[in-house]
Amino acid sequence: MSSKVNNQHRNSSAQSAERKEELNKQINEQTVVVDELSNLKKDRNVYVQQRNSNILFLADRGQTLSSCKKKLDSLTKELQDM
Repeated sequence: MSSKVNNQHRNSSAQSAERKEELNKQINEQTVVVDELSNLKKDRNVYVQQRNSNILFLADRGQTLSSCKKKLDSLTKELQDM
């Protein structure tokens, strides 16, 4: 019985470590996106890709930057809560 508990604990720890690794990867990607949008010249166009599609739509740079910052904040908070 104790071996089952130990195996479950190990599986849980492994899943937690995988999730942390995935969150770190997403945070790094999102940081790059925010930096790129922040350094973009004012006259440049920004396009956003629709989910599950290859179609890009013209987007507002400020609005896109704001949503990317919010996503970065939520990812960072989720990682800190672990």
